[in-house]
Parts: sequence; structure tokens; C-alpha cells
Amino acid sequence: MTLAAPIIATRLVPADEDGIAETARVLRDGGLAAIPTETVYGLACDATDPHAVARLYAAKGRPSFNPLIAHVADVEAAQKIGRFSPTAAALARAFWPGPLTLVVPAIEEATSPLARAGLASVAIRVPAHPVARAVLRAADRPIAAPSANRSGHVSPTTAGHVMADLLGAIDLVLDAGPAPVGVESTILDCTGEVPAMLRPGGLAREEIEAVLGAPLAMPERVTDDETPQAPGMLASHYAPSVPVRLMAGELHGGEALLTFAGRALHGAPPVRTRDLSPGGDLVEAAANLYAYLRELDAPGVAGIAVVELPAQGLGEAIVDRLKRAAAPR
Repeated sequence: MTLAAPIIATRLVPADEDGIAETARVLRDGGLAAIPTETVYGLACDATDPHAVARLYAAKGRPSFNPLIAHVADVEAAQKIGRFSPTAAALARAFWPGPLTLVVPAIEEATSPLARAGLASVAIRVPAHPVARAVLRAADRPIAAPSANRSGHVSPTTAGHVMADLLGAIDLVLDAGPAPVGVESTILDCTGEVPAMLRPGGLAREEIEAVLGAPLAMPERVTDDETPQAPGMLASHYAPSVPVRLMAGELHGGEALLTFAGRALHGAPPVRTRDLSPGGDLVEAAANLYAYLRELDAPGVAGIAVVELPAQGLGEAIVDRLKRAAAPR
């Protein structure tokens, strides 16, 4: 006989002083709480507590070999869980707090090996969202916080998205309104001599390379049965339930249209249409991406056709997420 997973009375609380204090208490007690960041909502737990980390993996349905980002309140806290080279320290000074994750050699006793997927490195971020930083200060420990959705689903940019995916599986959702950036953090591997970009994200490659004075490397994505070096490196990820077709030149019957800058396609009429940014603004497009993918992934939609998008600046992260959404799975 197989026992059903217990249903938790998930609470939705506002991001006021009491809500922040309650969220920190839940995390200190080994619970799971969705918290806002400037990128997307994160599913948070105590990164030092293997039982809490195991609960997080179970709630997400996430492969346990996929490591988690440890979120901390400031650079001083980051240096207690990872070893920073001069280059990594310079990047931290330039871009933290913000949408940048740095993978550095771990101080192994400072976080759970389960949170690091057994790796000798740790992925660290100092978020810029004031509510996230208030929670981190109140919890006073590193907090693992992957996107607060079922593994492989579209990432959440509102508390409502979190409730749609994880109601009954987590303790609390801290509601601070929509995430302003809308795509996950950029991840850099700083364990070698030259930093490498593991995942494009909310901080553009061009800004990082301007600080480094040199280009970043871009390693290949891993397949779904390999161990990634950092979160978000699996080839298939961030996926709606219907097929996604990129660089579409015309619409097929039953497809919804995800467009940009008012571009229309010939062919069958779209079942639904969402324009990431009618004015062609990549910042607006990034903020709208996941919400619009969720809205187009609806009954009666056979697939999602996506127009060609610019790949510079934040467009690199947008195109990356769309390629993963379209990958075979």
C-alpha cells in the first residue's frame, strides 16, 4: 500500500514586518516558504538542514543531483560559506546585491552536502529584493531558494503562480507582488582561473565582461541524466505542458502566439496572443516572459509559436529560457 503525501495548509501572508518575521521562523524551524526575489519567487529552506533540503526536493519533484543556490544577506555572509578568489570577490563587489550567482569552492561544513548535490563547490547569491534580504537577515543562515514551482514547470513571478503549483506542499508564501526582473539570475563558475557563464540571466553578459575586461566562456548544457555544476543547466527546463516552437515564421492551427514588438505572423489565427513588449523593451519582455508562458499554456492551446527575438543584453537570457522550454522532454 502506497501512502499519499501529506497535505499542508499553505498560508499566503503579506510581506509586512509580521509576515517577514513569520517566514524567518518557518525557515529556522525546518519549514518551506516561498519568498520574493527580484528575479523570480524562490522556494526557501535552511541550506544547513538536510531534512529541510530533502523536503524542498520532494515538494518540487526536483532531481536531487541538481544543486541549489544558497542565498545570503551580504558579502560577509557569503564569505562564511564559500572561498572567493580575487576575481570572484571583484564580481561580488560590482554586482551584489543583484541577479548574479557565483559558484565558488565551498566551505563544506557551512552548508548541507545535499543542498550542493555532493559537489565541492557552492552557488551563492545576495538578492537585491528588500523583502528577501529582510528574510535572510531575520533567518540568520544561508537559505536555499530555487524557483518556487514544480521542477521543469514555468518559473513563478507572482505569489499566485506559486500557489497554483505548490499549494498543499509548502508551509507559507510571502506575497510582495510581481518579481521585477522576471528571469533567474546569471550564474558564473568562478572555481577556475577564468570565469565561465553557466547560465545567462538577469545580469547581462556585456556588463560582466566590462568588469572583467575579458570575454566569458559558455559551457555546454548537460543532459537530464548528468550532474550539473549549478542550477538551471539542464537542457529541458522552464517548460509549459504544450510544445513550444521557436523562430516561427507562420502560425499552425491551434497555436497560441508569443510575440515581441507587435510582430504578427501569417497562417492560422492564433488561439491566444501575448506580446512580451509592444515597445520592443527587453527589460519589459524579461519581466513578462514566465507569466505569459503560463497564460498561453491553457486549455484549447495545441502549442505555442514564438517569434524570433533579439539575443543581445537580457535577450540572451530570454532566448535561453525559450530554448529550454522548447527542448525535448
